[in-house]
Amino acid sequence: MLARSVLLQLANSKQLESFVRRNRWSARAARRFVAGETIEEAMPAVASLNAQGITVSLDLLGESVRNEEQVAATLDTYLRLFQTIHEQDLNANVSIKLTALGLDINEDLCYRNMVRLLTAAGEAQFVRIDMESSEYTQRTLDLFERLWEGPENFRNVGVVIQSYLRRSADDIERLIAMRARVRLCKGAYKEPDTVAFPDKADVDASFVRLMKRLLSDGNYPGIATHDEKMIDATIAHARAENIPSDRFEFQMLYGIRRDLQVKLVKDGWRMRVYTPFGTYWYPYLMRRLAERPANLMFVLKNMLKG
Repeated sequence: MLARSVLLQLANSKQLESFVRRNRWSARAARRFVAGETIEEAMPAVASLNAQGITVSLDLLGESVRNEEQVAATLDTYLRLFQTIHEQDLNANVSIKLTALGLDINEDLCYRNMVRLLTAAGEAQFVRIDMESSEYTQRTLDLFERLWEGPENFRNVGVVIQSYLRRSADDIERLIAMRARVRLCKGAYKEPDTVAFPDKADVDASFVRLMKRLLSDGNYPGIATHDEKMIDATIAHARAENIPSDRFEFQMLYGIRRDLQVKLVKDGWRMRVYTPFGTYWYPYLMRRLAERPANLMFVLKNMLKG
């Protein structure tokens, strides 16, 4: 638990980020978890996953953007990404953080950018709004609801709920009532005990409760976990309640438990792999290392090679 806390704190260290980005071995190791720095570099990874019967959710890395030019560049990249997915006939959708589209600058700016993005996506593309730290939870859900219930009535958009937040049970009930599509994950940010469960057992218990609600009454939820106990609980609930495999999908991260991803597909379950790309990979990498000690050992071994 201490190692996780330290790694999450280091995710915000500009000095360490500078060192890691300059170190060619750590940069190479990061490619296990990040598909590339550009759209063109990421597409072979998407095609490879599709060939294994795995769908993809593409995410351009970057958050907490306070520069309008950078926000415009992010929007342009996603618009080009839609076109590339269509041209290459890939089975993929996209994920995006609202702070990458200007939420920290101006909420109306972010809303206008999301309207433009969802309009361009149309019925052919689904857009998942990622959840960030707890300080953004309500703002994210408010903007999602504004898109869902506003004049455009967008239905090609979904959102993420984190089981480690104490508020998530209430949020899930509201989203189920809206018939919104939800990705359920545990959560990867360092949070105070007042808003998040500090103990893994409580986070896991919350995950199972929310998973059962979503599988039973939700709208095609994404069950995002690498924890085999959570996966087994999901499969057990689906079988006990006669919930077909096409009513939900498992979701995992690019480069993590690839063996398990393939096994679940072979066993007849749907699998989507969250596949990040872009130049802002350092904070993402640190959160992945914090989640699983095996990831840290993989990167350290690569840094010591040569």
